Amino acid sequence: MNVLEQVIENKYAIYNGDSCEIVRAIPDNSIHYTIFSPPFASLYTYSNSDRDMGNSKGDDEFYNHFIFLAKELYRVTMPGRLLSFHCMDLPLMKERDGVIGLKDFPAIIRNIFEDCGFIYHSKVTIWKNPVTEMQRTKALGLLHKQIRKDSAMNRQGIPDYIVTMRKPGDNPERISHTPETFPVDVWQNYASPVWMDIRQSDTLQKKSARDDKDERHICPLQLEVIQRCVELWTNPNDIVLDPFVGIGSVPYTAVKMGRRGIGVELKESYYKQAVNNLEIAVKGDVMECPVGQMSIEDFLTANPA
Repeated sequence: MNVLEQVIENKYAIYNGDSCEIVRAIPDNSIHYTIFSPPFASLYTYSNSDRDMGNSKGDDEFYNHFIFLAKELYRVTMPGRLLSFHCMDLPLMKERDGVIGLKDFPAIIRNIFEDCGFIYHSKVTIWKNPVTEMQRTKALGLLHKQIRKDSAMNRQGIPDYIVTMRKPGDNPERISHTPETFPVDVWQNYASPVWMDIRQSDTLQKKSARDDKDERHICPLQLEVIQRCVELWTNPNDIVLDPFVGIGSVPYTAVKMGRRGIGVELKESYYKQAVNNLEIAVKGDVMECPVGQMSIEDFLTANPA
């Protein structure tokens, strides 16, 4: 396991390294839930590392790289438990792809996980403001002036999706909620196939994670989205994994909700910010375990108060 740096406490473990290598060290059937935003193939570049899946030359190279990790995620997931990924359709660009259109990236990722044995469990659409997208991307299909020119090229905005996969088998640790902790109105909102009330700005502060070599930008996962998924699909003290942890949004939310978090990040500046954010999440709590002295196995079997 090639770990550049790590911080391990009794409530979270964060690793600076390649998730393909680090996840291999996690024992079988030990992760209760995984949620993450995958690298968007070659659309966004997060670093110049050859280990960065965002540097894939094409879909085939991305598939061959990502399926290695997907197989490991299947292995470490408890039977009957879930894995969710956050992504969107990817725009095809004339100068890069030869055409203007969309690529069904969620389906590509879903197919990879299905090839590894996961079952397609559910999908929720996260509404995004098309005006904001138009202002940010200047996409031809969203421009009002295109209506006057040729509306055959106009399209709808691109939402985010949370696609959830389930590992076959019986769940050994059932997730049971009471009407008091999970009222009917909350469930009805969570059960909606479209979440209209997610604020796009509801993310961890990310400016401090940038450095001079950043080529594009990070794609943050909203904290409310993580919170809903963790609340619905985990028990207190469950272990929540993010193999592309970025600045730490998933373990941050998990720890704040009484779960334990594991995160892996290849980019050093993001990793350092993730550590800072996790320290904020546990501020005021007693840290009983020394930093960097606990193995993955010890962390997974720990029972923090």
